[in-house]
Amino acid sequence: YIAGGIEINLVVAIDFTASNGDHRNPTSLHYINPNEENLYQKAISSVGKILEAYDYDKRFPVYGFGAKFNRVLSHIYPLNNDYRNPEVTGIDGILAAYSHTMNYVELHGPTNFSPIINHTASKIKSELDAGNDMVYYILLIITDMESTIRAIINASSLPLSIVIVGVGNADFTKMHILDADDVPLTVSVLEEIPDQFLGYMKRNGKLPHSPANNELVN
Repeated sequence: YIAGGIEINLVVAIDFTASNGDHRNPTSLHYINPNEENLYQKAISSVGKILEAYDYDKRFPVYGFGAKFNRVLSHIYPLNNDYRNPEVTGIDGILAAYSHTMNYVELHGPTNFSPIINHTASKIKSELDAGNDMVYYILLIITDMESTIRAIINASSLPLSIVIVGVGNADFTKMHILDADDVPLTVSVLEEIPDQFLGYMKRNGKLPHSPANNELVN
């Protein structure tokens, strides 16, 4: 499917709720340490770098939720401050936008995934309505929800996988996973996406295109 022209698109959403702790305090999950990545940065790097390899243009919309950005509460705020074009380039672009956000963010609440999920679903529907059915989206939500280490939810009616990566210091095994060689986390988080992708294509009767001439493969 990828060789035949399917476009994989990664969207990233980051939890900036107050339960993460004051980002100016070294105990906060959002504390920026110049000598070591925090858990959010590690999650972005470990999961994002694998997904980046499959994204067709290496440009990613990145949003924050659950905080006041420039004094306005938002659950879908583009971290590059550009609502019309919320994309950044590469995983390094995501990390840079995340770090820059710490200069003006005010952690707040509540934790609300609905706006970013609905926004992503709306964008997908718009593309499908416009006749572009050669797309598949992966929404990566990084949150401090203590009860969730990982969950992959398949939106069966849309070409969309939702990946929720939980970080937090309540369970230190989460930190060990991220502090290791990244393989256990990324494998467990992402292993279901191929089945979800193929399941969507099969349910909707979509065959892969030939890489050479972009025609359907029988």
